[in-house]
Amino acid sequence: MATHIPGLLEEKLRAGITSSKVLVVGAGGIGCELLKDLVLAGFEDIEVIDLDTIDVSNLNRQFLFQKKHVGKSKAEVAKESALRFNPRASITAHHDSIIKSTYGMSFYQKFDLVMNALDNRSARNHVNRMCLAADIPLVESGTAGYLGQVTVIKKGVTECYECQPKPSQKTYPGCTIRNTPSEPIHCIVWAKHLFNQLFGEADPDEDVSPDAADPEQVGQAGQAALGDDKDHNTHTDGNVTRVSTRAWAKSHQYQAKKLFTKLFTEDIHYLLTMDKLWEKRRKPTPLLWDSLPSDGDDNDNNDGLIEDQRPWSVERCRQVFETAVNNLYNRVKSEEKEKEDTEDDVSLTWDKDDPDSMDFVTSCANIRAHIFNIPQKTRFDVKSMAGAIIPAIATTNAIIAGVIVLEAMKLLTEDARGYWWAAPSTPPRPKCTVCAPRPELTVKLDTRHTTIRTLDQKILRGSINMAAPDVEIMDGKGTIVISSEEGETECNMGKTLQELGIVDGTRLNCDDFLQSYTLVVNIVHCEKLDEGTEFTILGNSEEIKKAQEEEAEVAAEVEQNRKQKISNDGTKTADGGETSDEMVVAEVEDDDLVCLEDVEDEVEEQEVEEEEEEESRKRRSDDIVGGETQPLKKLKSGGGSSSSSGSGSGDSSDVIEEVMLD
Repeated sequence: MATHIPGLLEEKLRAGITSSKVLVVGAGGIGCELLKDLVLAGFEDIEVIDLDTIDVSNLNRQFLFQKKHVGKSKAEVAKESALRFNPRASITAHHDSIIKSTYGMSFYQKFDLVMNALDNRSARNHVNRMCLAADIPLVESGTAGYLGQVTVIKKGVTECYECQPKPSQKTYPGCTIRNTPSEPIHCIVWAKHLFNQLFGEADPDEDVSPDAADPEQVGQAGQAALGDDKDHNTHTDGNVTRVSTRAWAKSHQYQAKKLFTKLFTEDIHYLLTMDKLWEKRRKPTPLLWDSLPSDGDDNDNNDGLIEDQRPWSVERCRQVFETAVNNLYNRVKSEEKEKEDTEDDVSLTWDKDDPDSMDFVTSCANIRAHIFNIPQKTRFDVKSMAGAIIPAIATTNAIIAGVIVLEAMKLLTEDARGYWWAAPSTPPRPKCTVCAPRPELTVKLDTRHTTIRTLDQKILRGSINMAAPDVEIMDGKGTIVISSEEGETECNMGKTLQELGIVDGTRLNCDDFLQSYTLVVNIVHCEKLDEGTEFTILGNSEEIKKAQEEEAEVAAEVEQNRKQKISNDGTKTADGGETSDEMVVAEVEDDDLVCLEDVEDEVEEQEVEEEEEEESRKRRSDDIVGGETQPLKKLKSGGGSSSSSGSGSGDSSDVIEEVMLD
């Protein structure tokens, strides 16, 4: 390769590149470009890990893959393709998840550098913590459309990936999705949940049936939507015994007409019995299979739009719904025949690139949108919203991969001959919940109803991204409530925090052996949280306490100023009246101060400009003698700033103006 040409790279850098061992996490859009760049730059000892397989939608931007590779491991194929650029390189591929316990501290410690090319936050958090624990430099990266960034994370030197809070993924309250949608995205989320309930891996939290326990609904709601099939995998939800959607569909052989009637007729009638929901909302309109409106279909008006960008009528949506249900059910039956020896339900996975899956979600979302008087979306729009798609730009990936390699070279040489930007790296945040010496955070929840399972699965493993937490109460006794050993604390999972003595003010020591990560969680009991919220993570308790104290100090100072201003009853006001205890005094705000300062600055600037203009006029009159212009001896090439001392000095524009006037 070109990098092996003597003199092309400094000897120290070339030796560092050839002798270093690097780990690439991810072999997708950035990962493919990164592997190619690494072998071309002369890196010869590389390991790459990726759990994903190649999909046909990857081929337009992940150039190490070809059509013949579809369905194969990304890591394995990327290795084979990269070796064609530099056969001397040694590349080890792992078709596996980086979060597995197999890849512990000893795995990371054998590398000189780790480079992330990931596409999800939980894996980024995990690699960040492992690199901090192993004290291995990490080069983090990411792209979103035309935007991209590369960050170096070095323990004790720079801030870590989790030092700065990341925007949380948008979620929607379950009762809004099931009962009162008001936006197209609500209908799309409902349709995706319905797909999982019928054909995928069902999640109780994604039930699409109307929610009789809606906090807005007070009073009796009927059970018309439940039908007569009370014996098919029933379960209790709210005040109503519900039927499993999949069991109900199976009992009716997934007949599209019956599914349509239940979902878009009976369930809507059921919602209409919840009178309180519709006091301030427009009521939904149930639809009947045999009498649907046909307006809105753009097929007859061929305006040059491709099929995916044409709006569908409700009748067209019904036809697409029927075809999609039949196709998906046939796929389920086909897979069930292949797995006759198992009693488990076959689960399909929703994929935006699968035509039947997309047709099902698009048709269901638009039918529901019509029922609730919500604007409908084209198949193209639904695909973008349902898949949360940000267009992937191959050029952006290539640029970011190149910057990663440059950062890797800088880390290997630990040398810099100059700066493009002289600002120092951002140091670690002292109160970071990951890289701080004693990380802490506070969780606000209802200890009476929150279970240990929620603490384990949703808070520690979900929001905080722990892999295998061990939790004990910091009560001096070391009471263990969660153990990473399988089955050891399973009996606690269904109990509430309060039942195990975890109440307001309790401190929990949470240790993750795999990540070498220990965190103290402070529990704050709160009976009323926002709608659809089980818990809220607030951050470091000391920071919260400090912020509360600062707020209290500001409030006290404002109140003191207010009282001081209205203490003298005899003080005259601007209109000749007198102040009283009832007079409202405007509080001093930072914005007001800024505005005053801006006005003062403008006045000063105006005065300076007027003085300079007056001096300029005087200089002109002094230079003109007997109608002749005196020679401008002080003109300097390139101009300069005007000076109040010394007649005739000024910038080039002043000189040009004088000549033209004369």
